Amino acid sequence: MLTLKQDLHGLPVSINDIRDKYFEDIPLTDEEKRALTNYDKYRMDYLNAAPSEEIFEARYLELQAKANLASYTEFLNAENLKFD
Repeated sequence: MLTLKQDLHGLPVSINDIRDKYFEDIPLTDEEKRALTNYDKYRMDYLNAAPSEEIFEARYLELQAKANLASYTEFLNAENLKFD
């Protein structure tokens, strides 16, 4: 099933595309479920580690962009989701 975003722009399936599927009661693959779980954990860890409000806000915007534009496959391997 192609989303409107994929059909019109050729963008990869993103975390937010998968969330849309979930909220529309469309079954997710095991891979999609794993990506969502990994993204949510990474998001919380990354935001909670922000040493200041300014850095938190910058990270929040960064994560919004990734959830909208990056392929969900970037979040399949939790070991690759490290930050400094």
